[in-house]
Amino acid sequence: MGNQPVGDDELLSLFRSEATKERAFAQIVDRYKEKLYWHIRRLVVVHEDADDVLQNTFIKVWKGLNTFREDSRLFTWLYRIATNECLTHLEKLKRSRTASLNNEESYLDNKIRADEYFDAGKLEWKLQLAIQSLPEQQRVVFNLRYFDEMPYKEMSQILKVTEGSLKASYHHAAKKIEDYLLNR
Repeated sequence: MGNQPVGDDELLSLFRSEATKERAFAQIVDRYKEKLYWHIRRLVVVHEDADDVLQNTFIKVWKGLNTFREDSRLFTWLYRIATNECLTHLEKLKRSRTASLNNEESYLDNKIRADEYFDAGKLEWKLQLAIQSLPEQQRVVFNLRYFDEMPYKEMSQILKVTEGSLKASYHHAAKKIEDYLLNR
């Protein structure tokens, strides 16, 4: 595995060999960790949580890579795992949320407002608050489409939802975000 970047197919082959397994995995992590981190971060908001979810994602990848059937691209499979790990993390947060939190504001909304750089007057903060106000599925679809510019076909493979349903979800999410930004 010299200095030439290798393709995903070759990395998968190298992973399946005991002699090159760890180096191949290190290259997969290196290649995809930043993209996956920002995908996760947009969903879970808090850096420390994003790091934990990213670590859990790569643990699942390590355990499952030998059985990866390659009916989708490696990147798509990694995003599916990361998205599922985010949803699991968010579900745990929901269950553990304390009664002291105001019902009107979500845990993640509070985390955004608590950020030392938070400025409610800035558009990027308003956008983050608007995104956090979306239902979970719409938030995932909006993030994948808006920030990652992911095609609906690929999203469909990751989320196991029809393209038509994803387009409707994105449209509804965009409308809710627009309303949020115009009315606050």
